[in-house]
Amino acid sequence: MLDKKSAAPMSKAEYETRVELAACYRLAAHYKMTDVIYTHITARVPGEPGRFLINPYGYLWEEITASSLVKIDVDGNKVDDSPNRVNPAGFTIHSAVHMTRHDAAWVMHTHTRAGVAVASLADGLLPLNQIALQFYGRTGYHDYEGIALDLDERERIVTSLGANPALILRNHGLLTVGESAGQMFSNMFYLNRACEIQESTLAMGRPVLEVEEKLARHVTEQYDKMAVDDGDLVLEWDAQMRIADRLDPGFRD
Repeated sequence: MLDKKSAAPMSKAEYETRVELAACYRLAAHYKMTDVIYTHITARVPGEPGRFLINPYGYLWEEITASSLVKIDVDGNKVDDSPNRVNPAGFTIHSAVHMTRHDAAWVMHTHTRAGVAVASLADGLLPLNQIALQFYGRTGYHDYEGIALDLDERERIVTSLGANPALILRNHGLLTVGESAGQMFSNMFYLNRACEIQESTLAMGRPVLEVEEKLARHVTEQYDKMAVDDGDLVLEWDAQMRIADRLDPGFRD
């Protein structure tokens, strides 16, 4: 298998990762989770330690294809002969997670309206509904330090994330990780949905009903069991890939 841009040999595993990553970008655009050309979704290159795939800087997310993705190192420098630019500064947060969370092969960061709104609340994500309970006790918080350009911040980001699948960057946005594209994307899809629901709930100006702790933890455990035992996550990602293909199968090129 060849990279259309460089004609360099490419493993089947890398090509499949490129296809899924391109699908993530197309789906994020479909669900309006983009920030024009900014923010990123990244993935480790299978079998190549210290190598990652990232979006070409300047592309709209709905324009990204498997072959246009750029291979970079832990510092955000290009390591292939892609003609496309990258935004090294934008990889600061991602590199922090990739380098220390070995289970986090996939990392997604967004600045959605609802995500930034909840990130700007002192209480953060509240246990107001079933969707939010998926993240109860499983979401880290990182205090705002300005635009993430300082490499020294990477260690603090990792500490804030801990072993959680999700991180709320205060006054900034959302971040999710996963062992697979499907796991990472599902985490972001529902974290953002929980933020949207919270935004709508608080906007009603009525007393809110929070789920008490014991029940909230029980529901979180139920979510985990469904994902592992019933294979719901695999079915969900297959459905998302079908959506991506219906939108435009050209992302596979």
